[in-house]
Formats: sequence, C-alpha cells, structure tokens
Amino acid sequence: MRTQQIDPLINQAESELAAVFAGFEQTEALWTDRVLDAFARHQVAARHFTPTTGYGYDDIARDTLEALCADIFRTEAAICRPHLASGTHTLAVGLFGLLLPGDELLVVTGSPYDTLEGVIGLHNEPGSLRELGVTTRIVDLDEAGAVDLPAVLSAMTERTKVVFLQRSRGYALRPSILPRDMEIIIKTVKQKNPDVFVMVDNCYGAFVTEDEPTFYGADLVAGSLIKNLGGGIAPTGGYLAGSARAIGLVENRLTAPGIGREVGSYEASYRPFYQGLFMAPHTVCQALKTAALAARVAELLGMEAKPGAFEVRSDIIQALVMGTPAKVVSYCQGIQAASPIDSFASPEPWDMPGYTDQVIMAAGAFVQGASIELSCDAPMRPPFAVYQQGALTYASGKRAVRAAFAKIMEIPDA
Repeated sequence: MRTQQIDPLINQAESELAAVFAGFEQTEALWTDRVLDAFARHQVAARHFTPTTGYGYDDIARDTLEALCADIFRTEAAICRPHLASGTHTLAVGLFGLLLPGDELLVVTGSPYDTLEGVIGLHNEPGSLRELGVTTRIVDLDEAGAVDLPAVLSAMTERTKVVFLQRSRGYALRPSILPRDMEIIIKTVKQKNPDVFVMVDNCYGAFVTEDEPTFYGADLVAGSLIKNLGGGIAPTGGYLAGSARAIGLVENRLTAPGIGREVGSYEASYRPFYQGLFMAPHTVCQALKTAALAARVAELLGMEAKPGAFEVRSDIIQALVMGTPAKVVSYCQGIQAASPIDSFASPEPWDMPGYTDQVIMAAGAFVQGASIELSCDAPMRPPFAVYQQGALTYASGKRAVRAAFAKIMEIPDA
C-alpha cells in the first residue's frame, strides 16, 4: 500500500474529524485573545526587541516577557528566558530551587520522563537531587491511568516538600492529565500540608486546553520554549511560572542567591520570543489537528492510538502503537523524509544521552530539537510505540502523516 492508497483514509479521517478540529480552533481563538490582551496590558513595543549585553540589569525586554508569561498563566511571577537550555534543564532549576537536603520529592504520576531520572538521581548520577540529600518516592497511577489520590495522601510525610505532576504522557501510554483534574489533587494535598509545593511539568501541554494548572492553584509550572509556548519560532529557552514564594526560591538557582532574576542578558533580539508567544495558540492548534489525523488514520488501519482520535487531549503528544521495531523505524523515517530540514537523512536508533533505552528520533526542524515543529521519536522497547508531536502547519503535518503510514505499509506483512 503506497501513498495513493493512503489518501482515501486521510480523506475519511479529515471528514470524520471536522467537529474535533472545530474544537481545537475554538481553543486557539480563546488563547489568541488572552495573549493579545496581555500584550496590550504590558504595552509591548519595538523597544522590547532590543538586545542587551553584560549583566543585563533592567533589561526591559526580558522583564516584560516574564511579566507576559506570569499574566498568561495567572501567576504572581515568572521566569521566561533563553538561558534555560531545555525542558529538562528548566525542570531541574525548579526542583533544585524548591528542594533542600533532607526534603522529599513525591512524584504522583508514575515514573517520570526518562531525562528526569538523572536529575532525581535514580541511577546515582553525580550532581543529582539524591546526591544533594533529597529523597524521591514515586506513586503509581491507578488502573484507569489517573492520579491515585488516596495513595498520594498515604505517601505524604512531614518531609514531603514537593508534590510533582507530569502533565504529558511522556514515553508512556497513560492518559495525559487535564488541568481541571488537577484541582482536586492540589486542594487535597494542600489540605494535608498547606506548605507543600505542587509543581507541574507542563511540557507539551501549554495552550492545549482552555485552562492551565496554575488556574487551580499549582505553585509552579515549567516547560520548554522550543515546545508549545515558543510557537515554533523561539530559538531556545524555557519558562517557569508560579507563586512569588516559589519563583523567589527558584530564581536563586537560576543564577545565584541574592542575584536571582536581576541579571541575564541576551545579545540576540528577544523578538522571536515575543513573536513565538503570539504564534503559540495557532501553532498548538496545527499540532493538535495533525495528532488527531494520525490517530484516526492509525485506527482505520486497525492500530492502537493513545489518545484516540476523538478523545479529549491535554498535550500535543500522539502515541501510536506499532508493535514491532521495524514499524517504529519505518514510521519515524517517513516523518523525517517529509520534513523541511534534513529530509534526506534516515534516522536510526542510538544511545541518546539521558535515556535508558536506545531512542530513534525524527526531527527535521528549523530549531534543533523543537518538537513543536513536527517530530516523532520512540524508545526501542515494548510495546514499540512512536510518540509524535507538533507541526507548524497542518498541511505539512498531513503530508508527513501520509508519508509515514505509506512507509510502514511497504514493510512485508505489515
């Protein structure tokens, strides 16, 4: 079955998804209004694109960008800047800011994303929270894939300082956690210990739903700017938004105690960060349409998709269970071949730093590693599922989905 034989399934899927796409567009319109209202409140102007050097004292571009981030997440403060190298780095800065020796981190959404294992110190990595004297306990999700609240309350002790939720599914087939479903978790945890911090890994989740975890009292959310919030334009960076108490602790790990957010220059223009934030609601909408299309085509071919094409989403990640290593590799190669950058490359599994299994990654992006642009990756372990994210435009995303499914259909007995 080649590309022309996939086209009828693509057309059928698009027709069936009309109402789903309309819902994504409604969320896009809501967040576009919120972002533009925030730009107006903070009087964003051309002067905010001016580069700075040295210490960056009184950097109006940096400070206004962070004020915008806090405004959008309805928080007291935020850190939003290019100095955060990745989502994992951003999460690490947040955790090292909130936790001290003797404290306990309670992860309540099951095993965290692979790259966070090194931060926690699950394998005795040097420089980890474990080496610092911070213990970590993990509470598994219940049979339905939801946070097991009774188990969480039972696991909390007087040493529990941070309750950590991962919004996205990461490399797992469990459902992503909706912000509105975090409300009862946050309230219940706070009732037991008002001083505990609730931190949310918001990578892949911003602008997917009409709400954010901070709307329900999360003390801190963190994510990467080369994912949702950067709109496919930000060249690097990360964000943390939350209470003044939480950000006040975290900023001292961002730079140094006593200095915090007051320094940090950027000689390149801040324009891509502002423009990326403006574009983010639309870009996320394009990514969601592409994800739903991939899910429906997979279902029409008799494959398992998580989430299903018509299910409510809380992140941009689309898991497709391939079942065999060969199909995983072929699907990722199909995505790569339809990418604007490095389309001639053919990805293969490799020992990627920070991962316990070999990983294959398709990412023909303008910004290296920017999964919001369209990427597809997978750890080479059962059940051999690929995890697709992003698409700057739905048209390019559809082209890639078509190419990827056509590629796996070329496998004998596929």
